[in-house]
Amino acid sequence: MLGPVILAASRSDRMRRLVSAAPVTKPVVDRFIPGETVDQIVPIVRDLTDQGLELTMDVVGEDITTPAQAEAARDAYLELIDRLKPLELGTRAEMSVKLSMFGQALDGGHELALANVRPVVEAAAEIGTTVTLDAEDHTTLDSMFAIHEELRKDFPQTGCVIQAYLFRTEADARRLADSGSRVRLVKGAYKEPAEVAYQQRHEIDKAYVRILRTLMEGEGYPMIGSHDPRLISIGQELARTAGRKLDEYEFQMLYGIRGDEHLRLAAEGHRMRVYTAYGTDWYGYFMRRLAEKPANLRFFARSMVSKG
Repeated sequence: MLGPVILAASRSDRMRRLVSAAPVTKPVVDRFIPGETVDQIVPIVRDLTDQGLELTMDVVGEDITTPAQAEAARDAYLELIDRLKPLELGTRAEMSVKLSMFGQALDGGHELALANVRPVVEAAAEIGTTVTLDAEDHTTLDSMFAIHEELRKDFPQTGCVIQAYLFRTEADARRLADSGSRVRLVKGAYKEPAEVAYQQRHEIDKAYVRILRTLMEGEGYPMIGSHDPRLISIGQELARTAGRKLDEYEFQMLYGIRGDEHLRLAAEGHRMRVYTAYGTDWYGYFMRRLAEKPANLRFFARSMVSKG
């Protein structure tokens, strides 16, 4: 019930100011976003990989309004890749990018986003890793998929994200599975109208399972983006049924959520990748984490009360 309210707040400048100014906010945000700079995040990368985990790195901040900001976002990823190079992690540390951060919503945004993201994909390939294009609201997806297809011509390992709550996603999954793509499946974290998306949790869960079966039976590389224990178990069973080996799919979860489960899956031999965000423009990312799961909101509320 509160999810849509929180998502609306994520777009409110007034709420941004209130939440950012609250004394309790920073320690709670630190649970989900472990640093603001590359210098702060590199030790986190070392620590997680030393524990047998893999990462996908996200520089937060999709709310840009100028081409110069889009170029700055590109440069932030290039700096991250440069700092990761000496660690020689290869695909154990990949990148996740939101094309809105690269100028997708600006005038000429499709071409601008492609021009800005391509150097990031090239630089990632040079250090032996890759990039996954994050999904955003449904109005951006045709552009995202077109950019994904274009990048895969030269960098076939480039991944993308699909969202189970959208009606279109089952068809998208069949197409991507047939093409051998790397695909992260998530439930979805944007407020979408009933005309394009399932609104009830049980409908979203059923769609998730149908789509995941398509990916497991296809020719690509499925990435199971979920913290739901039931969906994780179903994912394991679908992988076994499809005859997939442990290195032919992976699990992905957010930094700061179910850390013990990260380690358990890794200890069982699964590829377990932690979505690790960092940067100063954390507000939108943080609010979506609260909207996704009531437990996250309760954690924040308890912290506010205890610090009050």
